[in-house]
Amino acid sequence: MNITNLNPDFDIGATSWLVELEGHRLLLDAGTHPKREGRAALPLYGQAGDQKVDAIAITHCHHDHVGSLPIALRHFPRAEVLMTELSYFLVERVLHNSVNVMTRQRDELGIREYPLYTHDEVDEIAPVFQGCRYNREVDWVVPRRPRAAFLSPTLEFLDAGHVLGSAGVMVRGRQESLFFTGDVSFHDQTLLRRACFEDVKADVLILETTRGNRNLPADFSREAEVDRLAESIRRVLARKGSVLIPSFALGRTQEILALLAVLVGQGKLKPQPIFIGGLARVFTEIYDLEAHRTHRQYPNLELHKALNLVVLDPGQIEKISLQGGRLFVVTAGMMNENTAAHDLALRLMSDERHAIFFVGYTDPDTPGGHLKASQPGQPFHFSARAGEVVRQCEVQEFDLTAHANRDDLLDFVGQVEPRVVLLSHGEADSRNWFETQINTRYPAVRVIQPAPGQTVSV
Repeated sequence: MNITNLNPDFDIGATSWLVELEGHRLLLDAGTHPKREGRAALPLYGQAGDQKVDAIAITHCHHDHVGSLPIALRHFPRAEVLMTELSYFLVERVLHNSVNVMTRQRDELGIREYPLYTHDEVDEIAPVFQGCRYNREVDWVVPRRPRAAFLSPTLEFLDAGHVLGSAGVMVRGRQESLFFTGDVSFHDQTLLRRACFEDVKADVLILETTRGNRNLPADFSREAEVDRLAESIRRVLARKGSVLIPSFALGRTQEILALLAVLVGQGKLKPQPIFIGGLARVFTEIYDLEAHRTHRQYPNLELHKALNLVVLDPGQIEKISLQGGRLFVVTAGMMNENTAAHDLALRLMSDERHAIFFVGYTDPDTPGGHLKASQPGQPFHFSARAGEVVRQCEVQEFDLTAHANRDDLLDFVGQVEPRVVLLSHGEADSRNWFETQINTRYPAVRVIQPAPGQTVSV
């Protein structure tokens, strides 16, 4: 088995892996790098050479895992595209939104390479997308054959508990097997239940390492973190301040909305309008419509009915009154420029009554990361467009992650009993922590951190 890391950098970037098994080739994910622009954000598809790729398997619909799918299909036009049924309902909307964002960045930032693909191209490739059920083994080499006649490697999607439709991918050959975690959560979130990876065994494991640099306190509990968030929101609203929760449109927004709905139902928060973005509203409706297909808590909770959701038009960001206490759950989670979260944060920063609460991963090199590291009353660089600013508002972080905690992932390595572990999707300190811990606890396991473009034989 040969495996090539196509991420163009060492960090959490454009996730994509090329797996060569028994004469066949499978691409795992086709992301874009969130901190790069233009073609520099793409995976290293040229490293795949001239041979065909039989199939592309998508773990979930966040941009760092699916954002370059149309580009991948230019390189590998004969490939089938496989994903879970729930991702199938999301993927076209995600890709069309990417076209909109890239077009806006071309016009506003002068990035001439954008858009990297068009709406027409997304429409043209959509017929090759195939939705698969969880826990169903499928042949990924054309022509497809009945299950009893499988002669080639197979794959199976297992619920990863990270976001709607997310999956780990089990790849089985005649003699070798590989499991790719994708992004995974081993704890229940507000809506989504934990990953269903209980019986996974594989010779090779590609492991996400996002939280390898975060050591949870011994007394940490998610329930206590939720109570702290509720109390903090009450306190800010009581002083007539507004609260901004920057959040990814897909996944984070729906989890936070569900959390707010539960808190309102428990009487811990008073009902009030919650301002969200238009794309978040689309994904929220899909979460509601597909609740019956989803391994989730509160299966009957319909967010658009339980909450008074108000969609913000782009022009309202600069005009809406912030007096009297308002609650915003808007994109983007890392406060990138030209997003509602970025522009609202600029308005909120100068008033100590307001608050900005982070509830998920924030890259330290993004505007959100700069804001999290800032001190009240001290100048700091927020973004290229905003430059140096001073913040007076309250800033807090709440650990409500959709990624597995590092100790749970380390235990998972022991469950899988792999011969080889490839570390991915983490900063250097996170990956290094996992390498040290795996070498200590499981000395028979070979640990590899493949460089960008590097192929390893396992």
